[in-house]
Amino acid sequence: MKIAIVGYSGSGKSTLAKFLGDFYGIPILYLDQVQFLPGWQERPTEEGKEIVSKFMESPSWVIDGNYNSFYQKERLEQADQIIFMNFNRVNCLFRALRRYHRNRNKTRESMTNGCIEKMDAPFIWWILREGRTKRRRNHYKDIIRLYPDKSIVIKNQHQLEAYIKKLR
Repeated sequence: MKIAIVGYSGSGKSTLAKFLGDFYGIPILYLDQVQFLPGWQERPTEEGKEIVSKFMESPSWVIDGNYNSFYQKERLEQADQIIFMNFNRVNCLFRALRRYHRNRNKTRESMTNGCIEKMDAPFIWWILREGRTKRRRNHYKDIIRLYPDKSIVIKNQHQLEAYIKKLR
């Protein structure tokens, strides 16, 4: 089983990836861990691509994140299932704020050690506006259009809970 999870910041991609990895007993790759080195320093792209490429050689995986430069097209093609976390922007902001308060002064499991949880104006703007430009929205629509038979769109907590219940 190969599962690619994409979607908006704060929608719950990492939490779902953790659940699915544990549920199926398969390895998880959080692309934020690939993108960032300690202290929120960006990893060189070629180094990150090598990490993702090696991980994708596994017979089963869950990969959480968007990052086009880390073989997104190949991830989507290889995936048996693509999950698009399409929560609305206000809900994503609420979830990100809740995550921040829960993890303040700590590093989340889905982040690189040394990347302390943060919440700032640029990230809030990303969640509410920049992460949802027409180009980005169309990119997600294209993914669903290109892979309709293996795509699942989850728009809210109720749909997420129904998806998880169906698995169990």
